[in-house]
Amino acid sequence: MNNTEKINRYQAFLPELEAILKGETDMIVKMSVFAALLHEEMNFFWTGFYRVVSGELLLGPFQGTIACTHIGRGKGVCGTAWQRAETIVVKDVELFNGHIACSSLSKSEIVVPIKNKLGEIIAVLDIDSTEIGTFDDTDKYYLEQAVTFL
Repeated sequence: MNNTEKINRYQAFLPELEAILKGETDMIVKMSVFAALLHEEMNFFWTGFYRVVSGELLLGPFQGTIACTHIGRGKGVCGTAWQRAETIVVKDVELFNGHIACSSLSKSEIVVPIKNKLGEIIAVLDIDSTEIGTFDDTDKYYLEQAVTFL
């Protein structure tokens, strides 16, 4: 998909997500709706969340193939994004030192930390693609906006 199409899809996704989540207080419900809507709108290979539970990332609501269930802090792309408290865009997962291959079909990835009102990371949004170079600054920009609705 070209960048203009990507922007158009994100611009359609954001208000729809905001409207659906408005008034919802349960985080699992919010994550479930978010993952399903984003996965459908953007046609990603894997779209989901890992929640911070007892000092590790625990698999949360997702759309796609079976995934890793527990990820340590600083491990893989998800654990690294959590540790650094910043979004990580990986154009080619084979070049990311320590990448955890939950699926050999995954070729690129983006992970966005989710913070609570105190600024603590409570989860990460993890998205995988079967193509190298899928994610860029456009995805980073819109996904960082989207997670604020959680």
